[in-house]
Amino acid sequence: RIIESKNPAFTVGAFVVGDKGWRTHFISDGKDLQLLPSSWPESLPKSLALGTVGMPGLTAYFGLLEVCKMKPGETVLVNAAAGAVGSVVGQLAKIGGCKVVGCAGSDDKVAYLKKIGFDEAFNYNTVKSLDEALHKASPDGYDCFFDNVGGEFASVAINQMKKYGRIAVCGAISQYNDSVPQKGPYVQIPMIFKELQMEGFIVSRWNNRRKEGLQALLKWVVEGKVKYHEHITEGFENMPMAFIGMLKGENLGKAIVKV
Repeated sequence: RIIESKNPAFTVGAFVVGDKGWRTHFISDGKDLQLLPSSWPESLPKSLALGTVGMPGLTAYFGLLEVCKMKPGETVLVNAAAGAVGSVVGQLAKIGGCKVVGCAGSDDKVAYLKKIGFDEAFNYNTVKSLDEALHKASPDGYDCFFDNVGGEFASVAINQMKKYGRIAVCGAISQYNDSVPQKGPYVQIPMIFKELQMEGFIVSRWNNRRKEGLQALLKWVVEGKVKYHEHITEGFENMPMAFIGMLKGENLGKAIVKV
């Protein structure tokens, strides 16, 4: 919230999004701040600008439309599907007329995925065979794979892709805390024989289309087509605990710290 301003573009009381790290106050020239869309309804939490109607939502939007290039009737796989990005990916794929398969790390998260419209969902921590679980969820394979996890999951899933499948590499949360690099996976053989496309991306590539993405996401949230869940931790002093918990997968939806 702007509490004092000498910049006519930012009035006192307005809400902005800024990438300024863990702090309670800061001074800015305004160049790196983003005002919330003017059409933001009062009934909607402002914190959604950090999640579903913010960077994670835009990541899902452009990753699906521009990298995966999903088409109606296709089958989309997303892992870490109950997180801030994955939960939006699945719902946007449903809006786009796709079948959606998601996986998450607990039974509660799987139940949430079913609730928000995923066609198939499973707990990767309890299935006996990841390969079998993926095949059972979509025996014909997958046209699009939105990968937030990397590691073993990605190396198994790539073998379940359909011919000419597209893989959007968004994250690799299974590897962020590794002290010793994981071995493999080796992707060349399935990529060659299935003629796959695999592309890594960072959402800032589409900064010039930010307004388009936010308006679409906000419209779908207001219409109830995209549902959201926020995992809220109270207190600035609990920021590190909330961050570590997010990396461990303790959050459902977007992890938010309320200061």
